[in-house]
Amino acid sequence: MLTHQRRFLPSTSALAAFDSVAKLGSFSAAANELALTQGAISRQIGLLEDQLGVRLFERTNRGVELTAIGRTYAKGIGDALATIRTLSLEAMATRDDTHLRLAILPTFGTRWLMPRIPDFLAKNPAIIMDFATRIGQFDFEGSGLDAAIHIGEPNWPGTDCQFLMHELVVPVCSPAFLDANPVNRPQDLLSKPLFDMASRPRAWEHWFSSLGISEGRGGGMRFEQFSNVVQACHAGLGIALVPTFLIEPELSSGQLVRAWDHEVKSASAYYLVRPLSKMAYGPASTFAAWILEQARSFSERRPASV
Repeated sequence: MLTHQRRFLPSTSALAAFDSVAKLGSFSAAANELALTQGAISRQIGLLEDQLGVRLFERTNRGVELTAIGRTYAKGIGDALATIRTLSLEAMATRDDTHLRLAILPTFGTRWLMPRIPDFLAKNPAIIMDFATRIGQFDFEGSGLDAAIHIGEPNWPGTDCQFLMHELVVPVCSPAFLDANPVNRPQDLLSKPLFDMASRPRAWEHWFSSLGISEGRGGGMRFEQFSNVVQACHAGLGIALVPTFLIEPELSSGQLVRAWDHEVKSASAYYLVRPLSKMAYGPASTFAAWILEQARSFSERRPASV
């Protein structure tokens, strides 16, 4: 009886190949998606068609097209594979293991989090951490990640967002740029090249507003990562509004200087984000307790915001 049942249970490799070709309409595109050769895809489709005893694709000069049976089969298999992926992720999320898969912001991760990670590992030697760089919101379900550090607002659907800290921002540039472009009053900045960060689209508006300045400003370069915007400042291309705690080494060494000495609490804040489906996952809960304490201690040592 078991042998008879297996006749109607194709391999997952064959089903994955079929699903990919059905979606993309091309053996070569499916091969690229699955990191296989075109020949391997063709063999998997051939084995599947032989096992089912039907033709799933019609080969044409333009590629391949699903047959009528193939179209019906593709819909059902696509739904089935999606269910298998979801169930597998749920099983991974509830297993009792020691891995913590964390998404981090590039500069925050390098300059604030990593120097503190040895303390976490010393207190939790059984936990193995995996790091992935992410900017902005993403699909937790499809990523396999357990938690993320997020900058913005606590409006991430399907998650629990725990506040970590605010950031104080100040306009900075290279000393050479400031010598060539003196700033005698904050309004002078309006005519300078001002850099924008993708994650903080209204940061300059917020900064000027804190000084009672409502005049408009010209456009400027836009960046996604602080590492790039800091390099642009080093190159003397303009002025960036950046969190002071992320550029302390540059300010201390004089590589960067304050274009105007006025710090403002950013409208954005840092949050630890966890999908609701993994709130009970042990390593993530342990990390949450630790980083919340680290953030609280750090904030208590910082000067008051302006």
